Amino acid sequence: MKLKYLIIPVLALAACAAPQKEEENFTSYVNTRIGSGGHGHVFVGANVPFGLVQVGPTSIPQDWDWCSGYHDSDSTVIGFSHLHLEGTGIGDLFDITLMPVTGWIDTYARGVEADGYESGLWSYADRTQEVTKPGYYSVPLTRYGIKAEMTATNRVGLHRYTFPAADDAAIVIDLENGGCWDTAADTGFDVDKENGTISGWRHSKGWADNQKVFFSAQFNRPIESVEIVEKEKGRYGKLPLYARVNFGQLAAGDQILAKVALSAVDMDGAKKNMAAELPGWDFEATVKAADAAWNAELSKIKVSDEDPEARTILYTALYHTMIHPSTFSDVDNRYRGCDGEVHQGDFTDYTVFSLWDTYRAQMPLYNVLHSEKVADIAKTFISIFNEYGQLPVWHLWGCENYCMAGNPGVSSLGDIIVKGYEGFDIEAAYKAMKASVMLDDRAQDIRKKYGFIPSDLYNESVAHDMEYAIADGAVANTAKYLAAKESDPEKKAAYEQDEAYFRNRSHSYRNYMDKETLLARGRLSDGSWRQNFNPFYSNHRQQDYMEGNAWQYTWLAPQDFDGLVEFYGSKEKFVERLDTLFAQPSRIDGENASADISGLIGQYVHGNEPSHHIIYFYSMAGAPGRTSDFVREVYQTMYFNNDNGLAGNEDEGQMSAWYVLSSMGFYQVEPASTQFWFGYPRFDKMEVKVAGGTLTVIRKGAGNYIQSVTMNGQPYSKGYVEYADIAAGATIEFTMGDTPACWY
Repeated sequence: MKLKYLIIPVLALAACAAPQKEEENFTSYVNTRIGSGGHGHVFVGANVPFGLVQVGPTSIPQDWDWCSGYHDSDSTVIGFSHLHLEGTGIGDLFDITLMPVTGWIDTYARGVEADGYESGLWSYADRTQEVTKPGYYSVPLTRYGIKAEMTATNRVGLHRYTFPAADDAAIVIDLENGGCWDTAADTGFDVDKENGTISGWRHSKGWADNQKVFFSAQFNRPIESVEIVEKEKGRYGKLPLYARVNFGQLAAGDQILAKVALSAVDMDGAKKNMAAELPGWDFEATVKAADAAWNAELSKIKVSDEDPEARTILYTALYHTMIHPSTFSDVDNRYRGCDGEVHQGDFTDYTVFSLWDTYRAQMPLYNVLHSEKVADIAKTFISIFNEYGQLPVWHLWGCENYCMAGNPGVSSLGDIIVKGYEGFDIEAAYKAMKASVMLDDRAQDIRKKYGFIPSDLYNESVAHDMEYAIADGAVANTAKYLAAKESDPEKKAAYEQDEAYFRNRSHSYRNYMDKETLLARGRLSDGSWRQNFNPFYSNHRQQDYMEGNAWQYTWLAPQDFDGLVEFYGSKEKFVERLDTLFAQPSRIDGENASADISGLIGQYVHGNEPSHHIIYFYSMAGAPGRTSDFVREVYQTMYFNNDNGLAGNEDEGQMSAWYVLSSMGFYQVEPASTQFWFGYPRFDKMEVKVAGGTLTVIRKGAGNYIQSVTMNGQPYSKGYVEYADIAAGATIEFTMGDTPACWY
């Protein structure tokens, strides 16, 4: 009897034990529509982190606010394309578009009739029933009564279309319509009706001037027939641009699944990608796998959730930083190089690098969060140099479009090196950096001749020179780092010589610093100043500055903070002058002012990248309270949990990366540097998975200003944290108070 009574309580305790806590669902915090209105230009659709495929709706308009193919002001859909850009200011891609249809299609034009569907494949989408979340997208097409759903693996888009009762159900594969400035130049279909497969290619000219996409599509139902539609494409002749894949009669509720694999190499590569990533037809399992992939990446950051709105903004921002860069190599590591040839790599090759934007925060964020990918990114950069002769500026599907200014790929690669990453050829990387900044293209020859770029010899001269100077600073920092590690006296001396040379060149921007106006001002080849100077004036792409004016560009020297301080006379005077930037009226003069100048606090522009470091200059000058003031103002006025939730273009994740890094309580000001300057931590507690474990950031006490800092429990007397401490997994604790203070 005793044994019986001993057993019963134990069983009761087991039955009453608390259930195991469910895994936190980080994708539930993401609002994928943030930035889909205004000028955010974000992608809305289904993909996985860093995936080749971004499958989602493409609308009829090809204007600036539709660079991603989607905008909250318009619900037209021409189909569901497999490639989209994220937040860019120029449109391309939208390749390999599928559109489910019923009935006869009059013409395959893209245009829209005001009162109906008389032209084209297009339909309105019922946005009231739209479902969009990481890895999944769904919307009804009102014209056809079809529910469209899609998900993705890395290189494959999976569609599920639920049809009404129809005698003539079909899916049209569209190879004509690309993104905005893109034109199909060579297309083709390879129909294998017996095996239910249609493969093909779309080669196009646009922002990427020699883009090659190959695809292989399979369907879960027998194909009744395939109709190929050809059209004249000007100098490209008659091209097969549409394939109507007919499935015949369907009952209401019948579903057709289509999976489409892509490759930049060839159709065989697309087929191999399909076989490796999505051999079956389980739509729900694929959605679940995509969700799990996003959860794995988003879980790298865990925050206290006392502010659910801030949490949603943070995780959406983190999500946006991982749309691009995109995997570019096939599952067998073949990829198409910048020379147009197919190469066999021993690494994952990436593409879509908007580096003029992303070298400032997104690429440094990767060095914090994605250490497992950094070596492959470095190898990608080195391979681009080997194939093309210079490091990337704006790399898009194997093409260099040279968008914007400077040598941002140099800064990004240098940033990887000085942070101590290995697993790639560091010597080859440095040689690529050095060779790229010594080229004579894009006014670099003029800069060598004059020591700066004269405004009468080159458009947007101040912007180009300042960006080149930043890259030179990155080379100097990298040379200094390599010299410190070098044991061979001869090599060490060579690195030291490089450091001195490029450090001096990184000061070329000083030629524009006008003592009279205290601003960066265009200078002519005879040494005189640009006349009729108006620091508020902007003439988009037709002046001395790029998407900005003198007020913003004056501060574009993160590589030479000491030089800026010297120009103004002292740190105190520097802070006073910096205050004037934020105190100016938020006006932009000029009839052709750049639309990219957005998100203004005075003349500080958070909606465009050249200003992103400026707020942290206060911390560098010993006024961290001012940094805290403006960082908090940006949190509160530039990022929202709604469609118009970004101050400017997302620009491939840079706008969001600023928020993610700043939320940690710090920001990297200088490229190819190891210092992250303190600002204002957004959450009471943040845990970040890093290479060495977990970085824990704690905000303790009330108030808006950091009073003191501890590192791993010990008092910390610097205004910045070193990358080595971040990567090791330190615990940083900020004690807050009501009064601005400087603890360093």
